Amino acid sequence: MKCHFCGAEDTKVIDSRPTEDGTSIRRRRECIECKKRFTTYEKYEENNTMVIKKDGTRELFNPSKVLSGMVKSCEKRPVSMDILEDAVSRIERKIMTMGVREIPSRMIGECIMDELKQIDQVAYVRFASVYREFTDLDSFYEAINKLKNDNQK
Repeated sequence: MKCHFCGAEDTKVIDSRPTEDGTSIRRRRECIECKKRFTTYEKYEENNTMVIKKDGTRELFNPSKVLSGMVKSCEKRPVSMDILEDAVSRIERKIMTMGVREIPSRMIGECIMDELKQIDQVAYVRFASVYREFTDLDSFYEAINKLKNDNQK
């Protein structure tokens, strides 16, 4: 595995374990050259699900895009990458178990918001504000009040 810090082609695996859901292997690697560590995942490839975007175009479901959106929502929040990667795995597994060949992007967005609501409420509101295209303060208040009400149940 090539080191994405220095580009060296020699790295070693220092820890290997299955992910929580058992569908992939998490490997901690260390670069022989620069000594920096990074994580890789080994998983079987079976995802053929197409995402139907708002404009009607279709693209292959990409868990990396889900993770990227969640990472942006969690900027400067006390949320580890491990927690986000586990959430993405749950979302991916949920989509796979639906057994559909196509899924609207709004359903994926709802799955992301369900996960973020459990992980970090600020990140949830951040994601919701972009995903639901809030245009005024009332939209923010409504989302926050709904979140408060859900937590009181």
